Amino acid sequence: MAVIDELVSQIENPELRARIAAEVGRMAKQKKFGLVFEEHLPECTPLWDIPVKKGSKVALKAGQVSDFFTVLKIENGIATCLNKDKSATAEFAVEDLVSVAEFGEPIYPYLKPLDTVCNAPDSDLWHTLIEADNYHALQLLEYLYAGKVDCIYIDPPYNTGARDWKYNNDYVDSNDQYRHSKWLSMMQKRLKLAKQLLNPKDSVLIITIDEKEYLHLGCLLEEMFPGARTQMVSSVINHAGVSLEKEFSRSNEYLFFVKFGVSAPQPLPLSAEWRGNMKSEKKKEKLVWNQLMRSGTSPLRKDHPLTFYPIFVSEDGMRIVKIGDPIGAGVDRNTVSPLPGTRVIWPIRTNGEEGRWNIGVDRLKDAVEKGYVRLGRFTATGMAITYLKSGEQKKVEDGVFAIVGRREDNSVIEGEMNSERNWLPGTQWDIPSHNATYCGSQLLKKFIGNRFSFPKSLYAEHDAIKFFVANKPDALIVDFFAGSGTTLHAVNLMNAEDGGHRRCIIVTNNEVSVDEAKLLSEQGYKPGDDAWEKLGIARYVTWPRTVCSIEGHDVDGQPLVGNYLVGDMPLSGGFMANAAYFKLGFLDKNAVALGRQFKEMLPTLWMKSGALGPCPVVDEETPDMLILPENKFAVLVNEKQYMEFSEKLDDHPEIETVFIVTDSESGYRDMIAGLDVKASYQLYRDYLDNFRINAARR
Repeated sequence: MAVIDELVSQIENPELRARIAAEVGRMAKQKKFGLVFEEHLPECTPLWDIPVKKGSKVALKAGQVSDFFTVLKIENGIATCLNKDKSATAEFAVEDLVSVAEFGEPIYPYLKPLDTVCNAPDSDLWHTLIEADNYHALQLLEYLYAGKVDCIYIDPPYNTGARDWKYNNDYVDSNDQYRHSKWLSMMQKRLKLAKQLLNPKDSVLIITIDEKEYLHLGCLLEEMFPGARTQMVSSVINHAGVSLEKEFSRSNEYLFFVKFGVSAPQPLPLSAEWRGNMKSEKKKEKLVWNQLMRSGTSPLRKDHPLTFYPIFVSEDGMRIVKIGDPIGAGVDRNTVSPLPGTRVIWPIRTNGEEGRWNIGVDRLKDAVEKGYVRLGRFTATGMAITYLKSGEQKKVEDGVFAIVGRREDNSVIEGEMNSERNWLPGTQWDIPSHNATYCGSQLLKKFIGNRFSFPKSLYAEHDAIKFFVANKPDALIVDFFAGSGTTLHAVNLMNAEDGGHRRCIIVTNNEVSVDEAKLLSEQGYKPGDDAWEKLGIARYVTWPRTVCSIEGHDVDGQPLVGNYLVGDMPLSGGFMANAAYFKLGFLDKNAVALGRQFKEMLPTLWMKSGALGPCPVVDEETPDMLILPENKFAVLVNEKQYMEFSEKLDDHPEIETVFIVTDSESGYRDMIAGLDVKASYQLYRDYLDNFRINAARR
C-alpha cells in the first residue's frame, strides 16, 4: 500500500488524485477473507400512494423503476423531468409516472385494508397478509415487532437462472455475471431487518435453498449471525427428481436452521417414516448395543491408559462382580489376580494386542447399575461385552423403548419402539408427506386450481416449524417470501392439531408471471391498473388460498374433498381462524405529523398492539379518542380530553396498549404516569422517528 500511496501522490491533477486516493482507501478497508460480494446499486420501490408533484423522484409505470427522474415542473398534466444522470430532460404524462424511493431513503408505510376472512368470530386471533415489497414490509414489521418474533420461515428465490426473481424490478437471468452477488446483496438487506425482528433470547430463522446458493447463503448466515447456532438439514422433496441438463437430477433441497439464545428443536411424537432409511426393520425396532472394547481410532492401551482396567466376571459368566481401577502405564496386567470365583476380563484384541475400553470406570459402573451393560460368552482373549451408548440410554429413559424385563446379567430387555413417544430425527429427511408434487402442487390445486408452480409441501413447512414452536402455543411466526401462502396454512393446521393460538404474518409482492405481463402489456395495461393487479400473486394466489383453506372450499365455492395427513382432519372443515389482507402504502410525513392521516394509521396501531380482534375502522373525521376493549388498545387523539380518557380506561382494565398523540415529550410522560397499561407510545413522534432514524442507519 505504501508504494501505491507514493504513486498516487505523483498525480498532478488534484481532483483526480483525491478521487483515486479515496477509492484506494475504500479498497483497503474491504475484507480479505470470508464472503466477498458486490454491493449493487440500491433497490428502488414504486410508491403508488404518493402523488407525483414538483421535486418528486419518479419512474415510468411501464419502465424500470431504477430508471428514475426528478420532476422539475408540472403543467397541464405533463411533467418535465430530469434524468438521474442530470444530463437531459424529458416530458411525460403524469398519469404514466409513479413516485419511487431508493434504498435507504426514509419511507412512512401504512396498511391499506383490502379484505378479511372471519371463520372464528369468537376468537381474537387474526393472521395477516401484507401485499408489499418485502424490504419495506420488514421496515414496518421492525417498528411493530422488534425482538418479538419466535420464528421466521422463508423460501427465497433460489436464483436458478430462470426468470424467478427480480432485482431493481428487473429479472435476473443465468447470463448475468453478477447474479450471485445481486442475490446475496438482496438477501443481506432483508436478513439485517429479519435479525431485528427475532427474539434474541429464544427464536429460530428457517431458510430453504437448493444447491445453487446454499454455499453462499451458509457463509452469509455465519457472517451475519455469529452468535447463533446454525445447522443444515437435507430434505427429499421429489423422489423422481427434477431433470437438469448434463447434471444429476435434483431430488432434495436444504434447510438452514439458525437458532438464537436457548432455541432448540423440541422432540415430537413422530411417525415411523421419520426413523431413517435403515435397511433392516430389526434395526429400526431395537436398541443398538455397542462393543465395550474400542475399535477404530486410538484403540490401544497406550492411546488412553485410563481406559485399560480389569473387569471381574463371575465364573458362570452371568454377572459383573467388580470393576477394577486402571493399572497405569507400564504395569503388567498379569500381576492382577482374579477375585475368588471370578475371571479377569481385559480389553485384549484378537491379535493379542492390549486394547482399551470405550468408557472409563465411573461411567461403566453407572451403566452396569442401570442395566446398560450386557455380557456375552467367554472367548480365548476374554469376553465379548456390549453396552448402550448415551444416545441409546436416552431412548430408554425417554420411554422410546419400554423395558419389559432383565436378563440374568441384569441387562435390560427392551420391547418394541413406542412410536408415540417424543424424539428428534437426524439431518437427512426422507418423508413421503414432504413430497412437493403430491403434498404441494396437487394439494394446492384442490384449493385454487393451476394458479401457482412449485409450492412447498404443506407438511414439510408444518414439520420444520413445529420442531421449534410446539411448546409455544402463542408463537408469532413471520414469512416475508410468502409465495402461495403455505406458511400461514401450516400454522393454521398446527393450531387445529393442538388448540394453539399461534399468529402468522406473511408478506408477498403482487407480481404477475412473465407471460401474463407480456399479454397485459400488449393489451395496453400497466402495473397499477386493476386488470394487472388482480392477476398478481397476492390477489390471485396467496389470498384466495388463505380464504379457501380457512373456509374449507375451493375458489368456485365447492366443498373440498379429502383429508389432511395430519390429524386426519377433513379439508372441507376449514379452520377456526381469521385473517386480514392489507396492501402496504406510503404516507406523507408532514400529513402524518399534522394528524391528517389517522384513519390510514389505525391498522398499524392495531398490529402494534397485538392484532387482537378484527381491525377497527373509523370515519374520515378523526375522533378525540378511541377506546377499543375488543382490540385491547386505546388512542388519545386530543390531549385536552385526557381526564375523560383516563376515566374510561379505568372502566376497561382489559386495555393493554395506549397511544397518545402529543408533541410534548414531558406532557406524554406525565400522562402515561397516570395510566395502568402494559405498553404506551407517543404519536406521531414514535412512528416518524422510527423510520427517519432507521433509514439513516441502513
